[in-house]
Amino acid sequence: MVFRKPPDGGWGWVIVVVSFFTQFLCYGSPLAVGVLYLEWLDAFGEGKGKTAWVGSLANGIGLLASPVCSICVSSFGARPVAIFSGFMVAGGLMMSSFAPNIYFLYISYGIVVGLGCGLLYTATVTITCHYFDKRRGLALGLISTGSSVGLFIYAALQRELIDLYGLDGCLLIVGALSLNILACGSLMRPLESSDSPPPEKTCVDKVPDQYFVYHEKEKTVEENISILEKGYVDEKCVNNMPDFKQDSILNKNVLSSINVNEKDTYKKKVVEQTNFCKQLAKRKWQLYLNYWEETVVLFKNKVFSALFVAILLFDIGGFPPSLLMEDVARSANINEDDYHMPLISIIGIMTAVGKLTLGILADFKWVNTLYLYVTTLLMTGVALFAIPFAKSYLTLAMLSGILGFLTGNWSIFPYVTTKTVGIEKLTHAYGILMFFAGLGNSLGPPIVGWFYDWTQEYNTAFYFSGFCVLLGGFLLLLAALPCWSACTSQSSKLPPNTYSYKVASSA
Repeated sequence: MVFRKPPDGGWGWVIVVVSFFTQFLCYGSPLAVGVLYLEWLDAFGEGKGKTAWVGSLANGIGLLASPVCSICVSSFGARPVAIFSGFMVAGGLMMSSFAPNIYFLYISYGIVVGLGCGLLYTATVTITCHYFDKRRGLALGLISTGSSVGLFIYAALQRELIDLYGLDGCLLIVGALSLNILACGSLMRPLESSDSPPPEKTCVDKVPDQYFVYHEKEKTVEENISILEKGYVDEKCVNNMPDFKQDSILNKNVLSSINVNEKDTYKKKVVEQTNFCKQLAKRKWQLYLNYWEETVVLFKNKVFSALFVAILLFDIGGFPPSLLMEDVARSANINEDDYHMPLISIIGIMTAVGKLTLGILADFKWVNTLYLYVTTLLMTGVALFAIPFAKSYLTLAMLSGILGFLTGNWSIFPYVTTKTVGIEKLTHAYGILMFFAGLGNSLGPPIVGWFYDWTQEYNTAFYFSGFCVLLGGFLLLLAALPCWSACTSQSSKLPPNTYSYKVASSA
């Protein structure tokens, strides 16, 4: 498939709008799952750690399966994947309304909805990148705010629907709303060339002729004529002999030629088939070796290794507030009459503000993106340590706003990764980091819930969360200090594939 040059406008703005609403519709409920979390605790009577697995799976499974999602979008295109994923999200939400136990929710809400969200995220980002080049950063920033706006609206919407129709009715209505993803996906028109060149050869056509087992060369006209002439001469010589000699000679020649040709052809085809299999296996094995060699080279970079630990610890400690903040308020015996806005809604709207603000700051030449990211990690850790001391709605609302704003550091994470490993290794490195980010998302809320089940209060849980985020921030800060760059200043001694992060470089 040959794509035209990205138009940076035109139908691309339609793609931005439908991608925004796609992320709004698919991520609204999973990110605002904290409202449903309280209802599931009361409905099934399970522990907080076990119940927290539902929301953590819904938000983490898409990142864990990001390689599979990328393969699906590359193979089938953004439009078919978006439409199919819309059915997955809507079906998973509607199935969850009939859940008889918490284990059913693990599959219907955690895996089905989570995987559908991961596929939709990959589809929206991919189709947006096809339509934009110069304005790609702006376009991606606009569609990424769809999930944050969805969190803000769905937190209040789901609470209102639960009050009116109950938990089951809420999930049915939210699932029906998700069917609008099908309309959004149908507008994701692929950017193809109108006057595309002839189709390329298939992989089989590109294989050299000597590797074909059953390949027979077509003979030219001259070769056919020479064969006919030769056969005519041989036939003429044979016709001049007596009949009994003619029969014996013809039978002997035919049998000998058949036996020799069959043996030679069979041996030749076996050898060619064996060589082809060996070459194919060797090529595949070499690809795997290259992948693991590149991975080892990435982890030799101190900053990348620290970034890998930091993103894992940040998601283990920083993600639970968006899921558990409502239960924290209920555990603190805060009067519901004091609620002017759901705490999850505050986190959602401030996350959108944080994404835009931090993204703008990252574009200034005097701002070092790595130090900016480290600052957000350290501030997040301090805010998590302060949650146990919040005993009123106002203080919890302020902390929710701060945590939401700092969670917007996702918008600058690709910048940090690019500056750390280089644009050539970005895809490989970002895939590894996103996998462990999904692992942290999946493990964080259950760990915090288990701490509550063990101690019957959230103080120890959030101390642990704050410690994890602070530890990751300090490790990344130490790895990025100028003293490490001084050790690698002699660039002539570095291997050609080694990457070093210069802290003094602009973001």
